[in-house]
Amino acid sequence: MLGAELMETGTDGATDAAGLRVVIAEDAVVLREGLTRLITDHGHAVCAAVGDAPALLAAVAEHHPQIAVVDVRMPPSFTDEGLQAALTLRQDFPGTGVLLFSQYVETAFTARLLASDAGGFGYLLKDRVANVGEFVSALERVAAGGTALDPEVVSGLLRSQRAGIASLTPRERQVLAAMAEGRSNSGIAAALYLSEGAVEKHIASIFGKLRLEPLAEDNRRVLAVLHYLRA
Repeated sequence: MLGAELMETGTDGATDAAGLRVVIAEDAVVLREGLTRLITDHGHAVCAAVGDAPALLAAVAEHHPQIAVVDVRMPPSFTDEGLQAALTLRQDFPGTGVLLFSQYVETAFTARLLASDAGGFGYLLKDRVANVGEFVSALERVAAGGTALDPEVVSGLLRSQRAGIASLTPRERQVLAAMAEGRSNSGIAAALYLSEGAVEKHIASIFGKLRLEPLAEDNRRVLAVLHYLRA
């Protein structure tokens, strides 16, 4: 169970007497209402409880909460809407903590959320939270700028990174190493005696194997280098 295994960093989770302002995004009505009751019973205010990503972003823009509790899979496709919304929140509302609360471990975007300079991020698995106190403690910790990660999430991130690096071809590893040295595409091409077009294809393949999807503000090159250095 989550219990003592929960990986936490940052502040001790203490909050002021007024409590937190919280927005919840969860498509399951029963769970959404249950979270609302649980949070309010512990002295915090739920500003809005919504069922999809657009409503989440609108609620955060309106209420400016200290933290948003976000399901990973929401309408319409039930794939990564919550993660996409969390990335937008980190970019547009860096003062709002994000606590992902899901049945699933999704690693494609989670590393990017952790790499953000914005404080306050957590990822808990619904079926591994042992008791209410642990959930509330994680909520308060993330709202205060710390982190709270289920060890299954951490393990999934590490497996994903290792598998991605291991899948690279020798040439792709050379290109990634050159990227880590700070070389531009033209610099990589000159160093490895490749055309710039070939370098671009290798880099696109690297991004794909490391599951670095494009964002509005594209920082995949930096993240790819982070993967390389960690490996």
